[in-house]
Amino acid sequence: MNLELFILGTGGMMPLPNRFLTSMLLRREGDLFLFDCGEGTQVSLRKLNLRWKKINTIFISHTHADHVTGLPGILMLSSQVDRDEPLYIIGPPKIREYVEENRRVLDMYINYEIIIREVETPGIVYQGEGFHVEAFWLRHTKPCLGYTLVEDDRPGVFDPAEAERLLVPKGPRWAQLQKGETVVTDKGVPVKSEAVMGPKRPGRKVGYVTDTMYFEGLASKLRGCDFLVCESMFKHELEESAREKKHLTSRQAATIAKDAGGIGTLGLIHYSPRYTEYELRQLLKEARELFPSTILTRDRQSFDIPYQEEPKGHD
Repeated sequence: MNLELFILGTGGMMPLPNRFLTSMLLRREGDLFLFDCGEGTQVSLRKLNLRWKKINTIFISHTHADHVTGLPGILMLSSQVDRDEPLYIIGPPKIREYVEENRRVLDMYINYEIIIREVETPGIVYQGEGFHVEAFWLRHTKPCLGYTLVEDDRPGVFDPAEAERLLVPKGPRWAQLQKGETVVTDKGVPVKSEAVMGPKRPGRKVGYVTDTMYFEGLASKLRGCDFLVCESMFKHELEESAREKKHLTSRQAATIAKDAGGIGTLGLIHYSPRYTEYELRQLLKEARELFPSTILTRDRQSFDIPYQEEPKGHD
């Protein structure tokens, strides 16, 4: 099953010609999940030829303008295509008020159901088939959520040689064993699934963290992420300013990835508009000193998230 990550915008505070405001999309088979919706999100969706009408849930971190200004356009755009399924919007307190006031003031024509869920208690906020999305509180200047999409563990690898040794005939009973069921051989001997199945294999996990100050305990929410998208608003020299404004430096983002353990790739995002290309490379250098598997995400980049066959340990 394919799991793809699309970076729609990487900027913070204000859009730039080559840096739209922060937004990320995950595509898991036919389902699309949008995380934040900054200004320029529609443009990136169009350029990537992503079918926005397939977006079934939008997860909002917080209601600062640079994370939600693209949302009214997405809602209106979805009324221009045939949409049978409801659109879910999940976010912190005030997201309902933001959506409803925009609908009222802009007199939006909406021809589909919008279901809004405001998160009050952290935990699982969306349950899908074989996966869930978990929300947890960050520490910013207003209520702000981080998210992880977590797949269920997959069954282990079936061992046909062992099944034959245990005299289970090839056919439907092999399929039953792979489903976790117990079967009975032609000689009446029961064979449990675990006798022929290897250990469970991990599903995939993707994390999304923006905006927040550094705090103890954040890393534990992100353990085992195959790909962690994390804000990197400031260089290390502006650590005090980052603390005052409740944002992260590149080194703090790398510290979180390092402390979390089992992180595959750290993708920096949400850059200050003050930073040129040269300074972005400085952000990357600072982060890689602590966590070498770090990249700078770019607008309209995409990444395939492969399965890992081994358990995710602590780095």
